[in-house]
Amino acid sequence: MTIRQSTLQNKASSYYKTINVNDGIEAFTTKRSAFLCHSHKDEQLVKGLIVIFEEAGVDLYIDWKDHTMPETPNKETASIIQNRIKQSDVFLFLATSNSKASRWCPWEIGYADATPKKIYIIPTIYGNTTYGNEYLELYKRVDIGSSDTKEGYAIFEPNAQKGQWLSSQTLLF
Repeated sequence: MTIRQSTLQNKASSYYKTINVNDGIEAFTTKRSAFLCHSHKDEQLVKGLIVIFEEAGVDLYIDWKDHTMPETPNKETASIIQNRIKQSDVFLFLATSNSKASRWCPWEIGYADATPKKIYIIPTIYGNTTYGNEYLELYKRVDIGSSDTKEGYAIFEPNAQKGQWLSSQTLLF
């Protein structure tokens, strides 16, 4: 079942209560790390993902939290993003209408695809529209999973209905 954007927005309410967020590089190097490709217009959704991945033992690199980024995007911005993608353990793509319309997101996933990085799509649904379908046959996805005893976030192979529960270890396999 695809992750509803409203679920991420609800999860974001825990962002300020439960996460001791370190800014920039420090947070990036403390645990398993993932580069999160997203649109800045999806800040509330990103905050929900920060909570979800923190619970799974994974630090997300978020470019707008990186104080080394230039105020205006330029060549240095691209270089920093390339380095952060290389330094991360995995690459995550938050699929929304905003990331689909972004000029940076397609470039970032294209760059990550040319590296030996594991790439995961986080498809979302808003209303009746699902985002991320164009990538689901190429890459694994992070999605909602359920069993007889549990519901939560899981990693699925392309086109698979069964996955493994999300953790820092399952992201690397």
